[in-house]
Amino acid sequence: MEKASDPHRATSRVLEVFEYLAESGETTTLAALSARMGVPKSSLLPLLRTLVARKWLEQPVPATYRVSSRPLFGGRWSAQRKELPELARPFLVQLALQTGESSILGVLPPAGDTVVYIDKVDSPHLVRYVAELGAARPLHCTSSGLAVLAFMPRQRRDALLASLELASFTSRTITDRRKLAKRLDEIVRAGIVVSEQEFAVGATAIAAPIRNADGEVHAACALAGPSDRMATSLERNKEAVKATALAISATLGWKPEVPEQLAT
Repeated sequence: MEKASDPHRATSRVLEVFEYLAESGETTTLAALSARMGVPKSSLLPLLRTLVARKWLEQPVPATYRVSSRPLFGGRWSAQRKELPELARPFLVQLALQTGESSILGVLPPAGDTVVYIDKVDSPHLVRYVAELGAARPLHCTSSGLAVLAFMPRQRRDALLASLELASFTSRTITDRRKLAKRLDEIVRAGIVVSEQEFAVGATAIAAPIRNADGEVHAACALAGPSDRMATSLERNKEAVKATALAISATLGWKPEVPEQLAT
């Protein structure tokens, strides 16, 4: 028999899930939430379904969860949530239509060391790159991961470079820290990432950083597809990805710095 002072496990878990989402303000997925909280997906799913049914949580896009926008408990849980998935969705759709490849929105969670896919639009082709919502991908060899890693503040980037496990996924994966640091500097100069078969054989991805109103980079817009098909329109696709990331950033409130001579 449980002691009277012990919280009921199921009740406690429901509150933990709700409090985490409310306080973080995140829009997340089952897989991402499971990884961050250390709770099996099979245990979390019925709790999330219950919270959605009771309108404590809502799903802005399928397979994602966030705290409800309606007032709760006198406004105590009015989360300052991120609106990135809803704001970016139309741009992802347009990017996929324009290029014929799969578009992906990836984010780096606070204090995280992997990029998480929170939205996607699949390519109409039968042979295509398929990203799993909620999937966590390494920073050192995926286009989204490299984009976020390259443009983060130097101090955090250096700390992550020192601690990341640089696992090898293909013969093209960079596992040398010095070479990776050099690659990140090149990405910053180019403003875009092209990852050719560094994470998965036969797949090429392009990504560009998404900036918030303060110019910080916690997310990336990516385009992925079979390497042979991506190679035929690489330059066009790079420009499309860069333009899409800039448009999403502008929607978030980011304004590029205007050189002084142009502002006068």
